[in-house]
Amino acid sequence: MRLEIDGLSFSYCNGNTVEDITINVKKGEFIGIIGPNGSGKSTVLKNLYRALSPHTGTAVLDGENLLKMSYKKSAQKMAVVGQENEIPFDFTASEIVAMGRTPHKKLFDADTAEDVYMTHHALEHVGMENMADRDFQELSGGEKQRVIIARAVAQESDFWLLDEPTNHLDIGYQMQIFDFIKRLDVTVLAAIHDLNMASLYCDRIYVLKDGKIVLSGTPTEIFTPENIYDVYGVNCTVEIHPITKKPTITFLPEGF
Repeated sequence: MRLEIDGLSFSYCNGNTVEDITINVKKGEFIGIIGPNGSGKSTVLKNLYRALSPHTGTAVLDGENLLKMSYKKSAQKMAVVGQENEIPFDFTASEIVAMGRTPHKKLFDADTAEDVYMTHHALEHVGMENMADRDFQELSGGEKQRVIIARAVAQESDFWLLDEPTNHLDIGYQMQIFDFIKRLDVTVLAAIHDLNMASLYCDRIYVLKDGKIVLSGTPTEIFTPENIYDVYGVNCTVEIHPITKKPTITFLPEGF
């Protein structure tokens, strides 16, 4: 067992809600959450990393109550890569990545040789080692996201929450990041916007619509023209790719 979410519900003041969310993530799985904009994908994840507090429901990580776990302990177990990565102070890229080492240190501990190595190692793996000394604020949106992913690598947690982590990246870096995460052999729960990326990388998928889970299953089970039209209101064709053996979705404009 890794993560069990049962009956999680949350309501914003404007009336938007997620309701009765139940998700199971087993060790080593790459689980995707998909759905239209505003369906509640990010809200679910924010309740798990406690930017928000659910009104009802439970989340159990490795047999322990995640919602009551100390922040230091949860950071040792779980890394988070979100969409919003604005840093209000001036830090270099390497300083941002080094923050991923914080859960492994006491309050006033100096950086060790291992900390320095892990920071460099993480930057290298996302192709940012040449920008280690650049001001984070001066980086492009895609470069910032790669630094944040490097921070998660340096954190050495074996469970990752990803909130649309590759939105700011071009296709080459999107695939590089997902390939890299798959090679890390970590357990992943990810909100993903791109359905073909979800099909290519996810073991199982949960579909959110209007704050509720309406479908769950493997990519082959989820990605049918009928399901995609029901959830997104868009016509498409779905074929099994001859090389990847995964569903490949082609969206159709009106009139086709």
